[in-house]
Amino acid sequence: MSSSQRPPAPWRSWIDRIAGRRREPRRLTVDDVTVVDRPMLRRAVGGAVVGNIMEWYDIGIYGYLAVIIGRVFLPDASDAAQSLFSLGVFAVTFIARPLGGVILGQLGDRLGRQKVLAFTLIMMASATFLIGVLPDYSVIGAFAPILLIVLKLAQGFSTGGEYAGATTFITEYAPDRKRGFYASLLDMGSYFGFAIGAAFVSILQLTVSETGMEGFGWRIPFLVALPLGLIAVYFRLKIEDTPTFQAAQDAAEHASDEAQAAADAPKGVFALIRAYWRELLTAFVLVAAANTVSYALTSYMPTYLTQTLGYDETHGTLLTLPVLVLMALCIPLTGRLSDRIGRRAVLFIGAGSAIVLAVPSFLFMMHGEVWSTLVGLALLAIPVTFYVANLASSLPALFPTSSRYGGMGISYNLAVALFAGTAPVIMESLVQASGSSLAPAFYVIGTSVAGFIAVVVLKESARKPLPGAMPSVMTDTEAVRLVETQDTNPHIILDELFPERAEQRAEQRAQQEGESGQSGRTEGSTRPAQEPDPGPDSRS
Repeated sequence: MSSSQRPPAPWRSWIDRIAGRRREPRRLTVDDVTVVDRPMLRRAVGGAVVGNIMEWYDIGIYGYLAVIIGRVFLPDASDAAQSLFSLGVFAVTFIARPLGGVILGQLGDRLGRQKVLAFTLIMMASATFLIGVLPDYSVIGAFAPILLIVLKLAQGFSTGGEYAGATTFITEYAPDRKRGFYASLLDMGSYFGFAIGAAFVSILQLTVSETGMEGFGWRIPFLVALPLGLIAVYFRLKIEDTPTFQAAQDAAEHASDEAQAAADAPKGVFALIRAYWRELLTAFVLVAAANTVSYALTSYMPTYLTQTLGYDETHGTLLTLPVLVLMALCIPLTGRLSDRIGRRAVLFIGAGSAIVLAVPSFLFMMHGEVWSTLVGLALLAIPVTFYVANLASSLPALFPTSSRYGGMGISYNLAVALFAGTAPVIMESLVQASGSSLAPAFYVIGTSVAGFIAVVVLKESARKPLPGAMPSVMTDTEAVRLVETQDTNPHIILDELFPERAEQRAEQRAQQEGESGQSGRTEGSTRPAQEPDPGPDSRS
């Protein structure tokens, strides 16, 4: 951080006062503006995206192998019980996510984003690999499903810090005017990871017999996670912590008083909730709405297509694959769109389209033809594309640098645990309880109505600096232009960038009032005395 970004030394203000010098309110200078290091930005984006690919690869392979895993780990149960067991184990993963989000988020705000993100990848890859070597029910009996649950809990703990940290990492590296685009690459990686997992499982199902899949074939995708994880860790260790985080650390070290240092320090869990409960609630509702429809499309669809609509397991996997790939390619486009028309506008489209298209999408799938199923899946992918492309740039902008990882860790993972992770099992339970294949659509509508309300109260953050951070641009020329237009630029609010400006203006007013009062007293003392009125008698 340049010297101009550091808080003014306490002795400077005293010298100004003693000398009678008037302090002008702080203004933005070129040294304040962060010019993004392009090679470092590319490495940061690559490292974050590779990690997210790894996370969603695991979600993808488990979702598409859920039916087989139910048979392997609970062989004596009915088909419905096996399906609910495998989806329940999937939901169990999300129980540990809030705990991981809280602990790893607090560590990320204190130790740095990069160290924690490297840890989450190592833990995630190890747990996924161990599932691949886990003995099944025929070998160790009831211990098999118990150990499966334990490993899924370990996965959940690590993923609790993954997405929250990755979104924080990318948004802090990205320039303000292109944050929506760069952050959306993270979710593009998510769905590519899911698609890679789905494609891998589909290839195995086409080349390996059903008996072979239940014997050893289902283990192969989990075993591959270890080398993929090592590659992802290598990329993450090659990048530095974000300039925004480093600047916040420097500012805390050079804080002029204890109160300022405490304000800039990371907050504990309860202090964070007290300070930012509105932001946490807004993020919670948005994540719940977006991920309900997202997990309906990804994790629940293979089960819905096979168990409810009667497709075989191969078609249940293959039908979603082209939709996922097309959606992943469109996500950066909606991210770029949010940089132009605003995050709120794009999120309104996401929530509104989910409300309008949920029922038609399921009706098309219920028609039973391959073409109609693809149309239904594509309709369901539209709100997902507009939703998820903007969460990664909108949610971190709700919190200041010192508590961003922690705020994301709590809000995102709690919402995912209660709504996204449970979406497949809740939707399947609704279908079985109501006997209607249309039941999941109404669950999607309900959560998106809440999401629409959350967008109404969401603050617009497109093209603005992150809270607690200086503006970030791509070139030196852009930095100069930003400084020259700081008084007319609607995205630069100087009082938010420099909270001390309010104190400086108060000092100015006090000094001006003192000067005017002193001037009045001087004028009164030098004015000649007025002669008394002689009265009417003297005039006569």
